[in-house]
Amino acid sequence: MHNDRRGAKSGEAAKDFKAAIVKLFTYCKPYRVLILLGLLSAGISSIMTIVGPDQLKEITNTITEGLATGIDMDKIAHIGIALLIIFGLSALFSLLEGFIMADVTARLAKSLRAELAKKINRLPLAYFDGTTVGDTLSRMTNDVDTICQTTNQSLSTLVAAFTLFVGSLFMMFKTSWILAITAILSSLIGFVFMMIILKNSQKYFTKVQEELGNINGHIEEVFSGHNVVKAYNAEEEVNHKFDEINESLFVNGRKSQFYSGLMHPIMGFVGNLGYVAVCIVGAVLTLNGVVSFGVIVAFMLYIRFFTQPLTQFAMGLNQLQSTAAASERVFEFLEAEELKDESQVTKYLDKKDVKGSIEFKNVEFGYTEDKPIIKDFSAKIKPGEKIAIVGPTGAGKTTIVNLLMKFYEIDGGDILIDGISTKKLTRENIHDLFVIVLQDTWLFEGTIKDNIRYNDESISDEKIIEACKVVGLDHFIKTLPDGYDTVLDDSDALSQGQKQLVTIARSIVDSCPFLILDEATSSVDTRTEILVQKAMDELTKGRTSFIIAHRLSTIRNADLILVLKDGNIIEQGNHDTLLKKKGFYAELYNSQFQNANE
Repeated sequence: MHNDRRGAKSGEAAKDFKAAIVKLFTYCKPYRVLILLGLLSAGISSIMTIVGPDQLKEITNTITEGLATGIDMDKIAHIGIALLIIFGLSALFSLLEGFIMADVTARLAKSLRAELAKKINRLPLAYFDGTTVGDTLSRMTNDVDTICQTTNQSLSTLVAAFTLFVGSLFMMFKTSWILAITAILSSLIGFVFMMIILKNSQKYFTKVQEELGNINGHIEEVFSGHNVVKAYNAEEEVNHKFDEINESLFVNGRKSQFYSGLMHPIMGFVGNLGYVAVCIVGAVLTLNGVVSFGVIVAFMLYIRFFTQPLTQFAMGLNQLQSTAAASERVFEFLEAEELKDESQVTKYLDKKDVKGSIEFKNVEFGYTEDKPIIKDFSAKIKPGEKIAIVGPTGAGKTTIVNLLMKFYEIDGGDILIDGISTKKLTRENIHDLFVIVLQDTWLFEGTIKDNIRYNDESISDEKIIEACKVVGLDHFIKTLPDGYDTVLDDSDALSQGQKQLVTIARSIVDSCPFLILDEATSSVDTRTEILVQKAMDELTKGRTSFIIAHRLSTIRNADLILVLKDGNIIEQGNHDTLLKKKGFYAELYNSQFQNANE
């Protein structure tokens, strides 16, 4: 049974190898003409090389015959010039092949990275929930580089090797069929070893690419949370996990390179064995007058040309195995399920004309089919209302926002904006109606001004400064060396709270009819929170607002508070009404008040 499993795995590996190579060559369709020109150049270069030994045979025979009478130097010069032309053309076509293949692989890398970058924007958030950032980056960098480098090397190598193999085989039989059969029989051992090696090595090349993605994901995860790792003294555990992945990468890399490295010495041995066999048989034939000494000289080169392609085949196929492993990961990403096509969606809401009403009608949703998060959720929000969503961790508060923004598709029910179902609106249209401030701040490398103006060049500098004054950030920014033109990067120029204030200022300058605040004040101190709260009151005027907050003191002035538990609304009303009910909300509020007093 164990052998059956191994056989099944080998069959699957071979099937995956073929499928990955077919997909890659299908993707290369726009470059097929250039690739064919490059491969044709490689083939012509090999053919020119094969013709050379026949000319050397003539020189050898001329010299041998001339030893008894006189050497015909004119004939030798004529043959020598022909050889120079032949090898010169071979070098020219080899140069042309190298230039064309380098250009094609550079274009292929550019195209693949562009496709991957576009694909990222078409993937649902659910994909990234189950895939690490480091693994995705590895597909865009390591795997694409592997595809292009190995394709550049392996394709031309295989074509040149095939041409050299067939051409040398033809010339050997043309020159002496006895010596040709001798060379072939002595080289059969090379074919056997090559097939055994290729059969067993593919799984290691595939595993190397997988472990590269794993180690990138681990490094990205650890370095992004380096402070947490240090604070919890988790260096040993983190290093242990890294060592495990690194060890696996080392073992599989060593095995793949070991199998790859076996090719050269084995084929070298086969080539030398062929030399010996041809010399012995050729000597016997020469003594019997069957062949001339020049034939043996030519055959010595033909043997090299005959065995060299076997080594090149093996090396080229090993490189193709790396290509197949990388291609499988890249095309797995490119073929991942995308967001639903919205080309048939015709409804459109102009944010200038939106009134601001939202209705949830029996909404159901789960990140997996067997674990529903939102169950029969219904609520009506009037234009301009300030809605607070509260509840324990895991109740579904942020999920409600994700569904409203159409980051995820609902499993059942409907969500209406001004009476129009979000199913009839494009994601881009919905996103254009909302401005959102998340708990996790996100700033890109650029000036403070550009971070606040993000994706809207029409926002004036005056409006940006006014927004920063509202959130209490203007004074601090003016103390920076370049003021609003200070470039933000990975350094600690801004604290976490200040970064949060920048994202809040970004939301103030936007004129969207809907506002979402997901724990927007979680990273600011109490004094700053008071300033931000005043800014929020200004920010929410005239907007339908959704506020997710754990600090219940920040949502006391909300028009409607939705209390969620286990994906359902268990209570709703304003702050005073819910306190009088003495239900779950009152329990949450009083517990926070008691904790604050303690």
